[in-house]
Amino acid sequence: MSEMISEIENKALFEKVENALNNIRPFLQSDGGDIELIEITDNFIAKVKLVGACGSCKMSASTMKAGVEATVMNFVPEIIAVEAI
Repeated sequence: MSEMISEIENKALFEKVENALNNIRPFLQSDGGDIELIEITDNFIAKVKLVGACGSCKMSASTMKAGVEATVMNFVPEIIAVEAI
């Protein structure tokens, strides 16, 4: 892949990441939270926002690494990291 991603590639990646998030969204929602995909950077980092109960949960950092990041990177290998904003 090139260093910069085109708008078409970005849209395709955005859709893939959304699909990956849909796999874990029910777990987050069962605890009163959710997750929003904000953007995918040119260097393949998915920026997400934890909302609802997930936004203030003490376990959110663990949820991000063990759950969200692992799931996204498994489904979308082009993504090199997932960061909460």
